[in-house]
Amino acid sequence: MSVLIYIDHSEGNIKKSSLEALSYGAALAKKLNTTAEAILLGTVKEGLDIAGRYGITKVYHAADQAYNNYDAQVLTKALLPTANNAEVIVFAQSALGDAIAPRLAAVLNAGLVSGAVALPETENGFVVKKSVFSGKAFAKVKINSGKKVITLKANSFGVKEREPANAEIINISAASSESKIKTIKIEKIEGEIPLTEAEIVVSGGRGLKGPENWYLITDLAHSLHGAIACSRPVADDGWRPHHEHVGQTGVQIAPNLYIAIGISGAIQHLGGVNRSKTIVVINKDAEAPFFKAADYGIVGDAFEVVPKLIEAVKKLKSEN
Repeated sequence: MSVLIYIDHSEGNIKKSSLEALSYGAALAKKLNTTAEAILLGTVKEGLDIAGRYGITKVYHAADQAYNNYDAQVLTKALLPTANNAEVIVFAQSALGDAIAPRLAAVLNAGLVSGAVALPETENGFVVKKSVFSGKAFAKVKINSGKKVITLKANSFGVKEREPANAEIINISAASSESKIKTIKIEKIEGEIPLTEAEIVVSGGRGLKGPENWYLITDLAHSLHGAIACSRPVADDGWRPHHEHVGQTGVQIAPNLYIAIGISGAIQHLGGVNRSKTIVVINKDAEAPFFKAADYGIVGDAFEVVPKLIEAVKKLKSEN
């Protein structure tokens, strides 16, 4: 019995979160002394044999464009025959992963842990560490069932390439069924780095005083090749679109670097960004709650600090 990793994709590209899931699944397979295999439903632009770089031996591929539509019921049914032969099935935690994983677990009579943040402990059973209470604590959950389903929290394990290798591609005809979902309209966000995939995120709050000053956030984000985000009040006031709102009630992120500018740090905001590897806070209020959660803090006026920071970044790039 193998470890099977579900590969999620968008616009023909494999998502970074799935590369992390492949790395995690391969490490888990090594720990269980078994093989790591993957499955992709739908069509992608790149060759799937690159999965071998992350420790995957085989990739099952059902190249049917019907699977590019994110219908969790259809994808679960298509995934089931291959998942039946696996001991552990791994998903990247996402809107799609969170929709498929519990359905699959129910059909397989498998134990499910969502939001895993580390490899399972296998010395005494199968114990999975996960984050709870919006990342404020951790819980260890023991799965006693024969089959197990795990969703991996973003940026908790990292993408880890191994020695160059190619995975074997096995074309399959997965079971399909007519979708009960009718797509009426698709609106795409063009030209921006998806917040859930970004390594660096620059976020602004009402401390910027108005949308006319948002260029500070945009310029710093572009200089760092990062994504742009905002606090909920900024989105509610119409300064920025709601898809940029990060926090417990918005997009929950876990970048390597999160820079918060003019954001006080309400608990709802912290709940969606506290898994960031490094948090930098810029605020002129030395008593802002965000400083308690920050790895680095700058007490100062954003209109003075941010231009100097942009200048320093550009200078460093020109020297390199």
